[in-house]
Amino acid sequence: MDHLVPIIEIFGIEFDLSAILMVIISSIIVFVLARLAVRNLSVENPGKLQNFLEWVVEFVQSIIGMATDFKKGRVYTGLGLALIMYIFVSNMLGLPFGIVTEGHEGQTVFGQELVVKEAHDHLAWLWWKSPTADAAMTMALALTVIGLSHIQGLRHNRKHYLKHYFEPWPFFLPINLIETAAKPLTLGLRLYGNIYAGEVMIGIILGMGWIGIPALMVWQGFSIFVGAIQAFVFTMLTMVYIGQASIHEDH
Repeated sequence: MDHLVPIIEIFGIEFDLSAILMVIISSIIVFVLARLAVRNLSVENPGKLQNFLEWVVEFVQSIIGMATDFKKGRVYTGLGLALIMYIFVSNMLGLPFGIVTEGHEGQTVFGQELVVKEAHDHLAWLWWKSPTADAAMTMALALTVIGLSHIQGLRHNRKHYLKHYFEPWPFFLPINLIETAAKPLTLGLRLYGNIYAGEVMIGIILGMGWIGIPALMVWQGFSIFVGAIQAFVFTMLTMVYIGQASIHEDH
């Protein structure tokens, strides 16, 4: 049975319902965790969630300190905190289980027919997966943070931001432009490739039946590690790119 993502088409634009659903769920989980962590703030007797969130904030601040001048880059602490928590939660959602429903040609959701581009004997819609296992989502996230770095560069560091395209010599302009265009590709596809490959591997192990249970436990533990590393790498590179564009240190 083929597992297809449920897609509807509105005004010629395709919308992946599973990706939209998982993005919303990830956002809700992160918001609830953050809200619970600050619900009963206490200096003398902090709760476990408050301690955890304070540790994450300090970890993000250390990332900013490694990527750029912390005194100038500390304003991006909120951005880094949101990124690392959202990406980590998104990476984890597809690990415990998946939700698949049987489908048929002409099936509708919200009054819109689900798109089936090829003929299949049996259809199954995949509703639950990691949002970061979808290239469209990771590329949108990468384009957003790269776009933000350019905006901040033009706002706070225009002279040096524009000058760096012609360094070390003016004929390096095409190379620097190619490097700029490649940043969102490497940032988004790295995250997508690692998480998607992990979920494909889980599907293969599940196909082995009960024999694959030990391997599944090991692989899920490894996937948690990979998911954490990818959240860290994405956040680190975001701070590096923003720091390069918007923060100039005179020597």
